[in-house]
Amino acid sequence: MNENLFRPQFDALKLSDKLWLMQTLAARYHLTFKELYAFSRWGQSCTTGLFEKGGREFVFVPGDTVTLGWEGFVQGMDKANREELADMFAEIEYEDTAEEFLRQGMAPVRQVTIGPMFVGRKLEEIGWENVPMNDPRITAHPDWLENLQKLDSKDGRSVEINQTVRFQRNGDSWQAWLCHPMTYPEFRRSLLWDLTATLPTPDEWAYLCGGGCRTLFPWGDGLDRKMKLHHFESEEDQGKPYDMEQPNFFGLSIAYDPYMREVVEADTLTTCGGDGGCNICGGMGPLLGYLPCSPHCKPEVREDNEIHNNFDFFRPVIRVQTSGWKMGSPGDER
Repeated sequence: MNENLFRPQFDALKLSDKLWLMQTLAARYHLTFKELYAFSRWGQSCTTGLFEKGGREFVFVPGDTVTLGWEGFVQGMDKANREELADMFAEIEYEDTAEEFLRQGMAPVRQVTIGPMFVGRKLEEIGWENVPMNDPRITAHPDWLENLQKLDSKDGRSVEINQTVRFQRNGDSWQAWLCHPMTYPEFRRSLLWDLTATLPTPDEWAYLCGGGCRTLFPWGDGLDRKMKLHHFESEEDQGKPYDMEQPNFFGLSIAYDPYMREVVEADTLTTCGGDGGCNICGGMGPLLGYLPCSPHCKPEVREDNEIHNNFDFFRPVIRVQTSGWKMGSPGDER
């Protein structure tokens, strides 16, 4: 096993050796190596390789043996988070502790070894095909185009027919997407066929999101109210980037919007990183609204295998084999 593919040894490599390793992996897995880049966030950091394949940007994430799951506070929540939970508990007449309440939705604590992999840096939609406005499947519906003309005169920005078509304004013109509903097994087959990639498992996703952090979130035991958050931004936040959407310590934009569920590898349709906005729509406030974005939150196993094209997203991963070769010296592949 090449131990240099795992975080302790990988982080200790000289930059020249790390550069050679990234170039070697790029050739083995048919990716284009772009550069080494240092990512640092929330007390964790990783200098790793950026890659491109098929118009997608990937980052190399070294493997590691980490503890996942959550059973109690490490730091404890601040006053604002405690007061938010207290108000909610009073409303629903909940009498147990905040720790016990949160623990019910958390995955059990376990130690796992995560293998190295190339990981898609951004979430991608499922089942939407970008097509030109003169596509026969669009022009066959003149009523769609007539309605767009009406919206255009009213400065409309987007319109969607559920599970059918979506139009979005782009300057003075419109762009179109056709929806292709699919099941979870169909999507997994298409991912393997189109990208020779797969999905992260729930444990891999938790590692990519939290890096083995022991706090409730990667930054601590509560929601940081200084952040600009999707669906809770103020007027003062206008123009600022969403904090949780910025690259994390592995260079990934992950778990930043509770409305966006990440499909993971499992026997049946399972998602992490969001609940489709259920907690937010239920008026449960920012902390519980974002709780599904915790790396320790229990994966949601869905009742059916039907993917929802507006709430379910994916992140391709390419797992790296750790046996069968060793790292020599730059220019000396063995």
